[in-house]
Amino acid sequence: MADTRELSASSVRAAHEVRVAVGRLRRRLRESHDRDELTPSQTSLLSRLDRDGPRTASELAAAEGVRPQSVATSVGVLEERGFVTRRRDPDDGRRQTISVSPAGRALLDSTRAAGEEWLARALHERLDEDERATVIAAMDLLDRISSR
Repeated sequence: MADTRELSASSVRAAHEVRVAVGRLRRRLRESHDRDELTPSQTSLLSRLDRDGPRTASELAAAEGVRPQSVATSVGVLEERGFVTRRRDPDDGRRQTISVSPAGRALLDSTRAAGEEWLARALHERLDEDERATVIAAMDLLDRISSR
């Protein structure tokens, strides 16, 4: 871990403020729709499959940084609820690939839409036009930081 004494006070404060605000925003977005449907880890797996395409359980475990047993449990629940499907890997019949089903994609779409609707309404009701422009500019800066 870097020694924070080498960093400017404004860098340290900005890091703290961004971390706190992003954490609070994530919680509020989760509250904007029915979270009884899936756990955060199940949602993360489903989102990764949607973003990255079909994967094996071991590939998902590596990408998520979790144990294969955890992925197996979550995938089992997702499959039971009809949100993912498994197919034999065409290149290696011993392996199975996991994909998002149409029901899983519909769930992700509705979850994302609910979160964006809540956030758009909150931005509209609580910020003026100049403040929203500041948020847009700040997001560009944060995107620049998070891009590799």
